[in-house]
Amino acid sequence: MNYLVLRFIGNLSLLLFPYRASRFIDRLLNFFVSMRFSLLTGNTGRVFMERPFFIFGHKYIKYDSFSSRSGLRLECLDQYGGDSFSPSISIGRNVCFNFRCHVGVINRIVIGNNVLIGSNVLITDHSHGYNNDSDIENSPAERRLFSKGPVIIEDDVWIGENVCVLPNVTIGHNSIVGANSVVTKNIPPYSVVVGNPARILKIIKIGCKRPI
Repeated sequence: MNYLVLRFIGNLSLLLFPYRASRFIDRLLNFFVSMRFSLLTGNTGRVFMERPFFIFGHKYIKYDSFSSRSGLRLECLDQYGGDSFSPSISIGRNVCFNFRCHVGVINRIVIGNNVLIGSNVLITDHSHGYNNDSDIENSPAERRLFSKGPVIIEDDVWIGENVCVLPNVTIGHNSIVGANSVVTKNIPPYSVVVGNPARILKIIKIGCKRPI
């Protein structure tokens, strides 16, 4: 099949099924599956999620309102390898997830209000194993899940692309986490952090329009 034939088929498809119509149908489907998510979680807040997304443990998810681009993965694990957990994800008001975000929980993850999360972000409160000699004889997938503590992301936080937020940390309100950072320790409010592990680059001066 030569180029001219393929071009003709492409033009014909646009005539029969215009781009705006396909976008409308796609948005309608996203609205429908978002309503299913709302019903399955038992929440009444506003939500809009783009397909595809993966949700495990709907009953452990609470939210006020959020939106997500495609690829969102919310995993609340209450059973793994014979162990039982009591997971919870709490999402505040006006939270925005960009493409391909993964939130994994066996303990507790809290995301506050007005939080903006970039693409390819991992937020987890657990790891496979205890990272000591007791794990050596088992492959990573066979190690017991272990949480050092919950993850708390306070209000008005901006998390950049490709960030990893690891267990037992609190990110203070109005903070910015730079792209490709790995958060391993608590971050005070009004901080700008970067790096692996994330370190404070500067503190935004309260009451000043420009950061110090």
